[in-house]
Amino acid sequence: MSDVSQDNGNGRGKLFGGDFDIKRILLEGRAFFALIAIIVIFSLLSPVYFSTSNFLTMSSHVAIFGLLSLGMLLVILTGGIDLSVGSTLGLAGVFAGFLMQGVSFEILGVVFYPPVWVVVILTCGLGALVGAINGVLIAYFKVPAFVATLGLLYVARGVALLMTDGLTYNNLGGSPELGNTGFDWLGFNRLFGIPVGVLILAAVAIACILLLARTPFGRWVYSTGGNARAAELSGVPVKRVQVLVYVLSGICAAIAGLVLSSQLTSAGPTAGTTYELTAIAGVVIGGAALTGGRGNVRGTLLGAFVIGFLSDGLVIIGVSSYWQTVFTGAVIILAVLLNSIQYSGRKKQKASSDGETTSPQPDSATERSPASGSTAGKAGTQS
Repeated sequence: MSDVSQDNGNGRGKLFGGDFDIKRILLEGRAFFALIAIIVIFSLLSPVYFSTSNFLTMSSHVAIFGLLSLGMLLVILTGGIDLSVGSTLGLAGVFAGFLMQGVSFEILGVVFYPPVWVVVILTCGLGALVGAINGVLIAYFKVPAFVATLGLLYVARGVALLMTDGLTYNNLGGSPELGNTGFDWLGFNRLFGIPVGVLILAAVAIACILLLARTPFGRWVYSTGGNARAAELSGVPVKRVQVLVYVLSGICAAIAGLVLSSQLTSAGPTAGTTYELTAIAGVVIGGAALTGGRGNVRGTLLGAFVIGFLSDGLVIIGVSSYWQTVFTGAVIILAVLLNSIQYSGRKKQKASSDGETTSPQPDSATERSPASGSTAGKAGTQS
């Protein structure tokens, strides 16, 4: 009897397998197809959109969103959320501008102008500090991620406003006499014809790919998002993983702040407002699950390019900024809807396959031990 049912199931799979494969390809590749559609549509609407120079310019803008989205991806993979990345970006830019203007030591009567590489290291350290505070609050003090990062959003923005009194640091190019030139190199220079910001995004993306795919930490990240309790019982240092992903998110936000302030040659305390929502949108459009355990760097980068190319395309054809917000919100809603369809379909398929291959059990036997290490392993391999 079981042989007949298996044959029937195989027959159905062969008959309708092509349709299911097409649906799966469309769902999993939706970010890529959306990006292609955006390029085609705006190329038809504007003659200047489809050009190498415009693509490079738009890519330099995408670098900001991409850096934030990569840090956000690491957090979301563990089942968390980081609402403070936009404010961290603004604070990092202000902090870099403060250092570029010179640090005054009134006791010694001198003003210290740090070189650019010192500014970059200290700014990344500040981003790591903000991320560490988030991680400790969430992992060790059990503060909900939404509440903890929302609080840091206001704290970081408030500190940036206090540092500048609401003003903006301008002329961050530095001076040869002071030895602090080169800050604008991040925003304006190109290597091999490619903007430096895009190369930085590529370097960070490669580092994230290697981190998630080639290290135990990457497996721990997916395991924590798949089932934190099972991962902890399997020996995964869940708390340390949670702290580290927020630290990495803070560093990515700081790098984005450096690139943005370099592109603008100025740093204001309101920079990066609502960018945390854009980062979340990039991750979701890229196919990551907000519940954690599913997602990858490739999809997140595609999601960031979808947001960036859509926003710039609307600007090029002269669409109002208000309508830009509407379109962006509609894309986010559609992405979440498609995610729901994709993952609910996987759950139904898994449930049906489990029902065919396992014998019926009493209700009391359906509860599985949370100490099983296979759950943590599967969460890391599915995505």
